[in-house]
Amino acid sequence: MATTETTARFSGREWSLLLVLCGAIFLEGIDVAMMGVALPSIQAELGMSAGALQWVVSAYVLGYGGFMLLGGRAADLLGRRRVFLFWLAVFVVFSGLGGLAQDGWVLITARFVTGLSAAFLTPAGLSIITTTFTGPRRDQALLVYGGIGAAGFSLGMVVGGLLTVVGWRWVFFAPVVLALLILVASLKAIPKSADRATGRFDLAGAVTVTGGMVLLVLAIAEGVWPALVGGVALLAAFVVIERRTADPLVRLGILRSGPLLRANVSALLLAAAFFGFQLVAVLYLQQVLGWSALETGLALLVVGIDSVLAPTLTPRLVARFGLAPVVTAGLLLATASFTLFLRIDHGWGYWQLFPTVLLLGLAFALAYGPLTIIATDGIADAEQGLAGGLLNTSFQFGAALGVAGVTAVAALGDTPLEGYRLAVLFPVAAALVAALTASRGARRRSA
Repeated sequence: MATTETTARFSGREWSLLLVLCGAIFLEGIDVAMMGVALPSIQAELGMSAGALQWVVSAYVLGYGGFMLLGGRAADLLGRRRVFLFWLAVFVVFSGLGGLAQDGWVLITARFVTGLSAAFLTPAGLSIITTTFTGPRRDQALLVYGGIGAAGFSLGMVVGGLLTVVGWRWVFFAPVVLALLILVASLKAIPKSADRATGRFDLAGAVTVTGGMVLLVLAIAEGVWPALVGGVALLAAFVVIERRTADPLVRLGILRSGPLLRANVSALLLAAAFFGFQLVAVLYLQQVLGWSALETGLALLVVGIDSVLAPTLTPRLVARFGLAPVVTAGLLLATASFTLFLRIDHGWGYWQLFPTVLLLGLAFALAYGPLTIIATDGIADAEQGLAGGLLNTSFQFGAALGVAGVTAVAALGDTPLEGYRLAVLFPVAAALVAALTASRGARRRSA
């Protein structure tokens, strides 16, 4: 497995390419994180019910999680630059439509298509990095990319709180401005090249896996459990199709890679822990302590330290200890972070919260980027889009699982505070299992 040399250097053109692609993953992260802060204002102005408001979030999850594998393979077959530019333009149009929405159904539709665009955009951008950069420079690029992506999630709540003070529609319009800048820069920064893989598009596989993913995301995010049966049935049909077709959408042999599997399982559990914790933290700070949305966002700002440490400290640690030990250490820090949050009570202030968010920022700095490297290391260029799609699918399913899990556990408490304390056990357990999974890779490497 590759390690990262701290001496990797990029040319000016390579920095331009990397910054454009980092901008896109930052855009995706911040777009997701900002939405939670704006939901109460959206509900008040558009008169949406609580059930309809939930679909503002779930529609994005369905589009993103359901079509991610299809998006990754489309990038490989149709051309990564072409797919990236087209779906970035789609993002601009439908994020703008969301900001202009006067009815709930328009907003929900816009969020679904925005999630769909991210499902194609994200694996295309990641595969451009993994096929353009090689050796230590590739690992360094992925650490920068991972750090910026994680920063989008952690800074999104702060930015969302600030924009919501101005007006919730700016939560949609601000990403349009950023996306337009990235789109213009991409036209020059992303080189035109013959980056397509050979083969035919597996339509039957695409229909079954996309349908199965959509139903599974629906089952996890909304508790529509009959959809779980349908999703499993479609995925079983997908496996049969992929075994028989000459040009499969997902070459099942890729799943025999131990590092890839461990990275995806760890990523799923990390996302479940983080998004579950984020929901509990926001509800606790606002509903129990009475903090405003802006105060909540600022309190969680320290998590954004990962954007500084990921491209600076993490490469040195990876060069010294290797990828799997660094990931394991990061996941153990996440476990410690969530464990500290079990002590919440009615009298907490910012300095009681600070150790939790600081450790979480350190955890993301150590785990997020190296997981991306492990999940794509050793994969052929023709399947880099697929590998990126698998990883981002794991993150998306993890997010849906985390939100559903903490919601279910919190309902067991007799009071909101008791429910939130119980709910934090879910992120603690998820992060710990992720650390144990990643540690298997560390043990195999040292054996």
